[in-house]
Amino acid sequence: MRIVASDTGGALLDGDYTPIGLIATAAVLVEKPYRTASMSIVKYSDPFSYDMSGRQAVKDEALLAMKLARKTKPDVVHIDSTLGGIEIRKLDDVTIDALRISDRGKAVWHDLRKDLQPLAKRLWEDTGIEMVAIGKESVAVRIAEIFAGIYTARWAVEYARKNKRTSVGLPRYMSVELRPGKIYGESLDPREGGLFGEIEAETEGIGWELYPNPLVRTFMVLEVWRE
Repeated sequence: MRIVASDTGGALLDGDYTPIGLIATAAVLVEKPYRTASMSIVKYSDPFSYDMSGRQAVKDEALLAMKLARKTKPDVVHIDSTLGGIEIRKLDDVTIDALRISDRGKAVWHDLRKDLQPLAKRLWEDTGIEMVAIGKESVAVRIAEIFAGIYTARWAVEYARKNKRTSVGLPRYMSVELRPGKIYGESLDPREGGLFGEIEAETEGIGWELYPNPLVRTFMVLEVWRE
């Protein structure tokens, strides 16, 4: 099975380790043996003016996943929204009201459905590819989350070149490593079977340190600076 999945992750942090806004949405193509992505693309957001309600993240994820799906023709598309694996093209207001999610989550999806449901329906009609809201039960979505963290690290490197220093928070249970010409990231959860990813990046002249977020257990902070 070939799966396209997407997720948003990584946050710009202030001096008190509080998230200002999210940074990277990644879409990935995942194939057997399902440990990393065979292809990835990214959309960067402006963390200084980010909608933290969840609407922006889900919309960005769906649109980026559709873009990669039309290029790679996977068997299915997974997005990071835990709706029990329901097909996005079938979402209507009655179905949303019946979901076992919070009232806030329902309000978000009532709003998002107007844009995403017709797009998912068109994707299915054109290609036969189904888009499902499965959340992080999907290994492919978790790999997309890891790549979002890796792309966040690349954003931090580029930001530090212009602004001397910055700190970003990575997604849960993952680490990154800046290597010559590359950024490597991997899951820290031993139950996940060694999920990892790597992208090209210009890392020369950049110092970095990775350490636990002192306020939020299981999250790591990447601090980078221009040397």
